[in-house]
Amino acid sequence: MNIDYAEKIPNNVDLASNKTLQRALEHWQPEFLQWWDDMGPEGTSRTEIYLRTAVSVDPKGWAHFDYVRMPEYRWGIFLAPGEAERKVNFGAHKGEPAWQEVPGEYRSNLRRLIVTQGDTEPASVEQQRHLGLTCPSLYDLRNLFQVNVEEGRHLWAMVYLLQAYFGRDGREEAEALLERRSGDPDNPRILGAFNEPTPDWLSFFMFTYFTDRDGKYQLCSLAESGFDPLARTCRFMLTEEAHHMFVGESGISRVIQRTCEVMTTHKIDDPAKIRSLGAIDLPTIQRYLNFHFSVTMDLFGADVSSNAATFYSTGLKGRFDETKIEDDHLLTTASYPVLEVRDGILASVQAPALNALNEKLRDDYIRDAASGVERWNKVIEKAGVAFRLRVPHKAFHRRIGPLAAANIDPEGNVVSTEQWTANVERWLPSDTDRAFVASLMGRVVERGKFANWIAPPARGINNQAADFEYVRFN
Repeated sequence: MNIDYAEKIPNNVDLASNKTLQRALEHWQPEFLQWWDDMGPEGTSRTEIYLRTAVSVDPKGWAHFDYVRMPEYRWGIFLAPGEAERKVNFGAHKGEPAWQEVPGEYRSNLRRLIVTQGDTEPASVEQQRHLGLTCPSLYDLRNLFQVNVEEGRHLWAMVYLLQAYFGRDGREEAEALLERRSGDPDNPRILGAFNEPTPDWLSFFMFTYFTDRDGKYQLCSLAESGFDPLARTCRFMLTEEAHHMFVGESGISRVIQRTCEVMTTHKIDDPAKIRSLGAIDLPTIQRYLNFHFSVTMDLFGADVSSNAATFYSTGLKGRFDETKIEDDHLLTTASYPVLEVRDGILASVQAPALNALNEKLRDDYIRDAASGVERWNKVIEKAGVAFRLRVPHKAFHRRIGPLAAANIDPEGNVVSTEQWTANVERWLPSDTDRAFVASLMGRVVERGKFANWIAPPARGINNQAADFEYVRFN
């Protein structure tokens, strides 16, 4: 297979002169395209979509818009521009030159970090495979497909690192990334949240707001890595991740706006009456929020983790905004609060800061996620509706770590099994909730039209109108 490396795979890693990497990618690319055909967006091989394609790292090059058929999308490989004389900024190697090659003693842990991040990218594409069949508009369909192709490009970014720096082990890991399947009982994706189904667009918007935001924080931490190729790769990925979170935040905001319009027009607040008019009631939105927030909490890992301490001490994975934190960046004597259940209540206890890095990152994330929820509340307030959304307690509905052994309600109270069972359908989406939301998911592909349960956007993509022909069916 002959590949024009400047045209077919836009890159700034000098693919054309790297024969070993060429051979590896020539073997992997057709497997990726087969995976895309099998597990990518359903029934879209001939559809032309108004997509953004990264063709370089400069501001004009990474946001090039045009109509593209997704199998012909140019999945490129880009690293953010290098920083002259960059240093390792934390851990035992603080102050040493950043590594341009994999440190042999850290090879296994570094590969593990890259594989875990890489596994999330194709997983989300698989989770969202069928959503195009129930899109609420061409605008939203285009945004779904943009997220999909960029998750594919992020997979390419991680595969590049595996193929370029880890030899045969890296090639085998790259192939395994295409073999696992989201939700497969025998060969699932590595992280639990990426095995959950995404059956409807309310779930999709929640996923892109909450779970892709976890991606932001993980990428920011990896962008601090002493392994410079990983740091530079993640910094560029973050330029695309912002759009994914925008899709989620604006999507939920538009759902809320439409619900409030129905409530104020008809002067109703009864969820059953709101549903009867084809809108999604606010308590149901809260339950979906609770579910996706709590599932995302588990993505940060155990509250106290020796692995996190190792990754930090060895300079492989830093903290969010590491260089902006005013401390010694060693953490050998520092502590950080974590939660435990003691005598039937949640209690804050001090743990070594090195071992509590997952909790620190989780807390950074929560502040960011909660600020977006407050922006949703402003939509509700502007409509004059007496209701407030909120993020649940971070210990709610946990399935990883010591807190998973307890039943904890959204307020942070430890409750009995009986209390949990009696109230769980007030806190998390019920089968009835999911069936109702599913009943609204009719496909709307008429130009400029939107499903009844969601408001149009305030503006379109790339300065286009909301009724622009974002998708062309052939």
